[in-house]
Amino acid sequence: MNTAIKSQDPLADVFTIAGRSYRARLLIGTGKYKDLEETRRAVEASGAEIVTVAIRRTNIGQHKDAPNLLEVLPPDRYTILPNTAGCYTAEDAVRTCRLARELLDGQALVKLEVLGDEKTLYPNVTETLKAAETLVGEDFQVMVYTSDDPLIAKRLEQIGCVAVMPLGAPIGSGLGIRNPYNILSIVENASVPILVDAGVGTASDAAIAMELGCDGVLMNTAVALARNPVLMAMAMQKAVAAGRQAYLAGRIPRKRFASASSPLDGKFF
Repeated sequence: MNTAIKSQDPLADVFTIAGRSYRARLLIGTGKYKDLEETRRAVEASGAEIVTVAIRRTNIGQHKDAPNLLEVLPPDRYTILPNTAGCYTAEDAVRTCRLARELLDGQALVKLEVLGDEKTLYPNVTETLKAAETLVGEDFQVMVYTSDDPLIAKRLEQIGCVAVMPLGAPIGSGLGIRNPYNILSIVENASVPILVDAGVGTASDAAIAMELGCDGVLMNTAVALARNPVLMAMAMQKAVAAGRQAYLAGRIPRKRFASASSPLDGKFF
């Protein structure tokens, strides 16, 4: 089950991934921006501490003569989370994670995603499970993108993944949280961090994910392809924080009929 600390002190409200604690519950991607300068400005505006990098599409040192993302997002300031975006088989995903570990001086933390097809970018669960087992066996710390199936989410946790990241909607769709009850079921039965990954389109979507009790939200397209990515990054930071605070505060129950804001009991006249 989710083990949130319902504290009024925001500095005490941290979550832990692979033994490291983070205050920023917004994780942000680094693709699709117009250039590295826009990437830097948006990431800074988001307040993110973890930034995810598509190893197959982004240079972090494998191409010596090309601009290097790590020059604008240094690893001593951010946790660089390499991901396997663009991989369609377990074999390709595992190979990509091994490359990332070499490029990042032995870092074990990775984001695993194995896609099913180019049209939907829906996760291939069979290949994801296979890759997760291999990577955990090689001592990787695996944050895993998956479907919204609570049984699959639990299986990935049992395999040894350090965080499970179900989609809210297909990657890049901007449809928002289309499956709140599935997400809620995953959260209620988890003993590792649960983060919504994919589908967020605007700030209210991020807030909803957090109000469900998720430990964080990972996004890229919603920020990078906004008309003003830096401003959207700021909005997303506030939305994630507001959603988290609302979850900790505890919402009132939904009712069919109104109740007076000022009760008549105990009136003076």
